[in-house]
Amino acid sequence: MRVVNFLLAVMFLLFAFLQVNDPDPLIWILIYGTMAVLAVMAIFEYHPKRFLIGLIILLAGYSAVYFRGVLEWLKQEDKSGLFDEVAKMEHWYIEEAREFLGLLICIVVVAFYYFRSRKGVKATA
Repeated sequence: MRVVNFLLAVMFLLFAFLQVNDPDPLIWILIYGTMAVLAVMAIFEYHPKRFLIGLIILLAGYSAVYFRGVLEWLKQEDKSGLFDEVAKMEHWYIEEAREFLGLLICIVVVAFYYFRSRKGVKATA
């Protein structure tokens, strides 16, 4: 499990680094940086339950801001624009769908850590 947590930490650090050229880098570096710290904490089996619950609520609330973009992307015939570098400049919903997916990845990882904390792993209240 430590290897998975290490890989998640590296992945989220890379995600944070890639946000430097984003139009709103500060929030995304903070989000992905927090995720990297959580992954490092998980290496040492430290899972702050209340913080994890609060983070899930925060991330889910923030992802709601981008849900309209996901719905618009789902209406499109050509869904490949999500992975096209040029499309994000042409369509507002592409960037919103990408940001929603990034938040969804974070929510899944935080939920995973929360459920690990409930299975008897060293956890804090």
